[in-house]
Amino acid sequence: MSSFNRGISEIERQPEVDETTVEVFKISGSVKWFDSTKGFGFVVPDGGQADALLHISCMKRDGFERTYEGARIVCEVVRRARGLQVLRVLDMDLSTSVRPAERDSAVHNPVEPTSSKVEARVKWFNRTKGYGFLSCGEGTPDIFVHIETLRQFGIGVLATDQRVLVRYGEGAKGLQATEIQLIDQPDPFLNN
Repeated sequence: MSSFNRGISEIERQPEVDETTVEVFKISGSVKWFDSTKGFGFVVPDGGQADALLHISCMKRDGFERTYEGARIVCEVVRRARGLQVLRVLDMDLSTSVRPAERDSAVHNPVEPTSSKVEARVKWFNRTKGYGFLSCGEGTPDIFVHIETLRQFGIGVLATDQRVLVRYGEGAKGLQATEIQLIDQPDPFLNN
């Protein structure tokens, strides 16, 4: 029997995973984002493990009414077929979090786009703070980009030096992105 066929035979003989004997383990991390309207969000564990799903029912059951991006959390998680899921919240520290009023300040001051669609690169973006800056090149002013603008166009986060297409306008403190698209992605501006 070839090693390939032998490998298939061994896989076929593997017992099915018994969901009743799951491993529960403790993690510490930060809330990546949490949408109280949808009732869930994600925790980024310290140490580089995959994100863990955090559901509002789990939080409320353990006495926590709300959380915000950047909050520190200690919890028990379980590995499910689709990834890690918070089973129990043990402790939460909101002192490091970004409150919606702080995070959404740019949303309360809407800006009308005055530019055409131009290519830019991400200078930096901090998901916890909820904002970052884009550049169209040396000698051009930076363009502020808010996390709510990203969400509006279906983008979760930006990486340094990532290429984007952007429209912007003049905000209270300078240029501010009003529309954004990742390069090589479908054009969301066609629908607007």
